[in-house]
Amino acid sequence: MLYNNINKGKLTMIYDLQSLKIRYKDYTNINQKISLECKNGKLTRIKRGLYSDDLIGDIEIIANLCYAPSYISFEYALSYYGLIPEYVSTLTSAIYGKKNNKVYKLDNAIFGYNSIPNKVFSKGILLKENQKGLNYKIASKEKALCDMLYLKYPVRSIKDLKYLLFEDLRIDEDELFSLDKDFINEIAPLYHSNTLNTFLKFINKEGK
Repeated sequence: MLYNNINKGKLTMIYDLQSLKIRYKDYTNINQKISLECKNGKLTRIKRGLYSDDLIGDIEIIANLCYAPSYISFEYALSYYGLIPEYVSTLTSAIYGKKNNKVYKLDNAIFGYNSIPNKVFSKGILLKENQKGLNYKIASKEKALCDMLYLKYPVRSIKDLKYLLFEDLRIDEDELFSLDKDFINEIAPLYHSNTLNTFLKFINKEGK
C-alpha cells in the first residue's frame, strides 16, 4: 500500500503488487482475484504492478507514481494556476533522463510525460494536497511556464515570443508579469533553449 486515506468513511488506496498479495492472501489464485477486481471496476490497473481503487480521486498522486521521478507541469499546471484559460484533460508531467516521451491511457484518464534538462529538473517543485489531504508534486507557476516554453519551437525574436505567449498559449498577461522574475532569471539559462533566452530578454525588458 503506497498511500491510504479515509475519505467520507471510505478507505482509498494506491496499491503495489506486494500490497495486493497481502490483501488477497486468503485466495488460492491471487492473480486471478486481482484480474477479477479490475474487471468488476473495484480496482484500476495503472501500469504493471500499480493499482488504484479511486482513479480520479487520486489522479495527481498517480501521475507522480506512474512514471517516476516526475512532477506535474506544462499545460496541466498552467491551467491549474489560471495562466491559461483552457481546461486540460491530459495530466502532463515533467521527467528527466528519458530519451522517449511517454503517454499512459487509462479508461478515463490520460497521463503524458515529457523530458526536460537534468540540471533544471529539481528546481521549482512544490508539494500540494489533493482533496484527500495527500501530497503530490507540481511545478511552481514559473517552472511550469519555463518547462512549457522549452517544449515549443525555437523562438528568437520578441515579436514571435509575444505571439507564442499571448496568441498560441493564451497566457494571461497580468499573471505573466506577476511571476517571480528573479526565479525565472535563475532557472531559464539552465534549459539552454533559444526560446527561454528570448523569454528572459522579454520579461526583463517589459516586466519591470
